[in-house]
Amino acid sequence: MHTMKFVDFDGQSLKESVLSAKEKELIAVAHTIGCPYCIDIHTKAAKKAGVTKEELAESILVATALKAGSALAHSVNALNTYDS
Repeated sequence: MHTMKFVDFDGQSLKESVLSAKEKELIAVAHTIGCPYCIDIHTKAAKKAGVTKEELAESILVATALKAGSALAHSVNALNTYDS
């Protein structure tokens, strides 16, 4: 039952609205880099939506920069904890 609710939610969230399907798939690919199945699904959907390989690569680079920045920012917590 819960799985169907998620599938419905997932489908609704990826429908074209304020953001285009192309933009939503770029976001999806950039955020699913840890899941090979999600990468496959969203990369194929992105290509079908008209995303170029260059756009895909750039969206992944943006996600990489943000994730690296987050790791750096949160590392301060570990260093502060060590010193306390």
